[in-house]
This record gives sequence, structure tokens and C-alpha cells, in this order.
Amino acid sequence: MKDILLHNGHIKIYKRENSKFWQMRIKPPKEKAFRESSGCKSLKDAKEIALKKYNDIISKKTFVVIPKNTQHKYQGKHLLGIKSLNKSEIEYFLDYSDQFVEFNNQKIKKNDILYGKSIFNVFFEDSTRTRTSFEIAAKRLGADLINVSVKDSSVNKGETLLDTIITIGSMDPDLIIIRHPEYGVSEMISNTINCSVINAGDGSHEHPTQALLDALTIKKNTGKFKDLKIAICGDILHSRVARSNIYLLKKLGCKINVVGPKTLIPNDINTLGVSVYYDMKNGLKDCDIVMMLRIQKERILGIHIPSEKDYFNEFGLDFKKLKYAKNNALVMHPGPMNRGVEIDSKVADDVTRSLIQNQVSMGVAIRMACLKILIDNKDNY
Repeated sequence: MKDILLHNGHIKIYKRENSKFWQMRIKPPKEKAFRESSGCKSLKDAKEIALKKYNDIISKKTFVVIPKNTQHKYQGKHLLGIKSLNKSEIEYFLDYSDQFVEFNNQKIKKNDILYGKSIFNVFFEDSTRTRTSFEIAAKRLGADLINVSVKDSSVNKGETLLDTIITIGSMDPDLIIIRHPEYGVSEMISNTINCSVINAGDGSHEHPTQALLDALTIKKNTGKFKDLKIAICGDILHSRVARSNIYLLKKLGCKINVVGPKTLIPNDINTLGVSVYYDMKNGLKDCDIVMMLRIQKERILGIHIPSEKDYFNEFGLDFKKLKYAKNNALVMHPGPMNRGVEIDSKVADDVTRSLIQNQVSMGVAIRMACLKILIDNKDNY
């Protein structure tokens, strides 16, 4: 008879030749496997004994158990933007992520709660941090993650984006993570195929999981949002990170300053309920958090700013400019950083002030939460 595998292969139940009894091979995570007889002729009884023994071993370790609840306060099956979320839905994503923060701090970072689920990473723009963060999140939850290489895809052979997405949809994915330079592509996909969709960035529009991870980082380091004063500095005009963060942080009760050159501040930014400053001294005054944005040198150098050096002198964050904020102000950056352009290395690497590496860690946790919530909702609704 064929071997029986349970718990993603950590348990194997099998019969030796000419034996009436089922044998067990149990391999706890990060430990050596051991074998013994179940003492049972019944497969059902052997499974129960093997599972009990495995669970007894696991329970003696300090593992974070992720509940297999499938009912969530957020009931959407897509995450396309922050603008459409209300305050309680945002808070639910943050609260639900707490367990994954704890889970990721343990030695064994593996769970099979999304075992058998298929997730596609489809990135039409270069990305390392976001794509890898989603990949780690999916694999830690036991899902099958497929990275679609766009440069090798049929899009570069003349196939339309819609045809590519329909083809992927025919493979019956549970969730697609999409990044595309055009606004609205993620929404189009959500209306085209039957799976959950996460917008990992669409043009200059939105980047919802970045805003959620930034909020989780702030929550873990300050314990509050109400009346926090946050300066978002740099290229506001082209930044989907800025837009999503403004939507989210305003809903949670923060006061937002946007700071940058006039050429990089949208004309209609006042409609979002923020204060606008064109210099760091006034823009950072009394701020609790200074959030720097990446300067997209390939897009704006020589057009919106004369040179990297000039930009750094006026708007690059160093300790001299950081003194304009509160004495204990914290520093954030979504990455990747242009050191010496938007931020000085000494500030970025100061562990007493910089939350940049903490943002990366929180990114995995928030994306684990998003994957679990959205796939549960897809199955339920």
C-alpha cells in the first residue's frame, strides 16, 4: 500500500513487508526523524496515534500556533488600495498581524495553514523587497508560490496583458499578487478572474501593503496613532507609498506634513487633508516620525531636481535636519534607499532612531496576514 503522508510530510505512515501493523516515521521540524510501530492494524487508528504523538512533541516546544479560523472582520477577497478601507478594517489587519510578528521571531518559521493553496507573484516592474517579502510570507504559511518572470513571459512576445492574466487564471490560482506601472490594472484583474488579488503597486496610485507594514511598524514602536505628527518627505508627486500612507494614517488619527520641492508636490495634495511644506525646517517641526521617500533618479533627475547633491543639501535627511523634529523622532524609509541622496547613511544605520530594518520584518508579518485573510475570504464568499 502507498505510504500515507500527513502534516506536509512530517508524518509518514507505512507498512513493512509481511507486517500486519502500521509503522510511523515522525520528523518534528528541525529535529531528526524517528520510527516506531503504531501497534495498530487499522489505518484510522494509526493516523490518530501518529498525529497525537507529533502534536505532543510540538506542544512541548514554544511554537506560536496560528488559529485556523476562517471568519474575519475584513470580508473582502481583494486588497486593491487603502482608500476604500475604513478604520476598523485597517485596525483588523494590524491586530491580526500581531500573531505573525511573534511567529516570525521563533526559531522554526513554518506552518501549513495555507497548504495546497497556489499564489502567483506577477511583477511587471523591478522589485526585490516586495516580491521577496511576499514569497517568504507565502512559503512560511505552506502555500505554493509561483514567481512569473515577466521578461520571459508571452507579454514580451506580443501577447496582451489580459490574455496573460486569463492564462494564469486558467491555472486556478487562489491569489495573484500584481505590480504594474499602469493605474487600475489590479482592479481589472480582480474583475476578470476568480481569485483574490493584492495590488503590490500600480503606477503612482497605491501600494496598500507598504502602508499597512508602515503602520504596523509605527504601532509596535510608539503604541499609538492618535495625534502623532508624521512628516512624509521627498517625491510626493510620483509616490504610491506616500498616497497610501496618507490615506491610512489620516484614518487612524495622525497629523500629516508633506515636505518636498514644489516640483514634486501634487497641486491637489491639500484635498487629502495634509499640511504642505517646501522646506525641511518647518516641515519637520515637532514631528514624531520622519518618513523619507525614494528619489526615482531615472525619472526626475534634471527635470524636477537639478542634481543629487543639490537635493541632498535641501531635502536629504541628516542629523542636522533631524534636529528640526522632536528629540526622540524616529526615521522610516520604504526602501530601497539612495544613500547620500534622500538620506544620510549615519541616520539610516542609527539603530536608536531608524526603523528601516524593522519595516522589512513587519512587511513579512503583514503580508502573511493579508494572504491568510484574503484566501479565507475567497473560500468563504
